[in-house]
Amino acid sequence: MARLWLGPHPDRARHDAELLLLHVLGKNKGWLLAHGGEELSGDQADSYLALLERRKDGEPIQYILGETEFYGLPFRVTPDVLIPRPETEHLVEKTLELAALLNGFVTGHDFSRAEESTKQTWALAPAGSPRIVDVGAGSGAIAVALAHRLPAARITALDASPAALAIASENAIRNSVSDRIRFLESDLLAAVANERFEMVVSNPPYVAIGDRDSLSVEVREHEPALALFAGDDGLDLIRRLVPAAFAVLEQGGFLLMEIGYGQSDAVAELLRNAGFARIEFVPDLQGIPRVACVRKL
Repeated sequence: MARLWLGPHPDRARHDAELLLLHVLGKNKGWLLAHGGEELSGDQADSYLALLERRKDGEPIQYILGETEFYGLPFRVTPDVLIPRPETEHLVEKTLELAALLNGFVTGHDFSRAEESTKQTWALAPAGSPRIVDVGAGSGAIAVALAHRLPAARITALDASPAALAIASENAIRNSVSDRIRFLESDLLAAVANERFEMVVSNPPYVAIGDRDSLSVEVREHEPALALFAGDDGLDLIRRLVPAAFAVLEQGGFLLMEIGYGQSDAVAELLRNAGFARIEFVPDLQGIPRVACVRKL
């Protein structure tokens, strides 16, 4: 009955209904399979119906549950932060690949599996502990995932939202990497303008304001607008980020950014105009250019 109430997509509705029920009960799916015929108490039923109502109104299941998974790690999420997307894992993977080339090795990352095109495009750099800055950290998904896989890296996570930084810091503690990430409130790279880094990574806002109505109700009505929208063409933040990144990168350093559909040509021009070289775009599983990678030579 609950899955019918949640909407026209029965498979997704059943999955959501089960997750919400398990959340109310504090149990796992194995328990549900063994005790599916048991009735809820009055308080449990009231709590369950309240959660179902929130989901029916379009609130993302991740916000209702207060958590999600990214790159195999658990993250707390609230309406103060964007919900991490699977597409952003391409950004993490590419960063790990290039960090392997910078350092010669990455603990837990098989350098031998790096794409041959990547090995040819980027020359090996001297070994060391890369300084990485994540611009617009949000929930901390990128910074935490990188810290988890790069124990020698020195990572700085920046965000303009104090509320987002609080969530990111909590997620770093939850994943046992808080001692290796520095969190700073900052408008893009302003707080570290006098520092230098080997890598700048970012999943900036890149949705055009005019595309708002094309987004699902979960996204447009519940996720933070500041983390989604960036002017008439979606490039307002990227226009500011690209030259700022060039300024803080060491010679030979990398900039990696997630970008939106149809933005690769415009982004490539912005990167060239800023002085970057060797522009590469990593496609997502649909073949859409999703991650822009460039090097400061």
